Amino acid sequence: MQAYENAKIYKENTKCWHDGRIKPMHFEKGEHVLLLNSRLKLFPGNLRSRWTGPYEVVQPYDHGVVQFKNIETIDIFKVNGQRLKDYLEGDQSNTKNIVLLKEVT
Repeated sequence: MQAYENAKIYKENTKCWHDGRIKPMHFEKGEHVLLLNSRLKLFPGNLRSRWTGPYEVVQPYDHGVVQFKNIETIDIFKVNGQRLKDYLEGDQSNTKNIVLLKEVT
């Protein structure tokens, strides 16, 4: 009986820890997102991205389901919102901070 109670307490603690690490994702209609390709296991090159897109959100539903469409084609999909992340438009890699240091005498 004590082992059963310990297993129950362990499961409750694990569920609480897992639920605390899930970030709520809220998407709006017309927003651009990236989709995680979870089937991409064996791929050439270690630096290949597992994110595809961008896609446009057509309709967000309750419980995290999001309906989106491919921008280039008219294909419409429904997926769990945990597989999506925001798409930052524009090239973010070209921004550089230049710090000029004076010579110390």
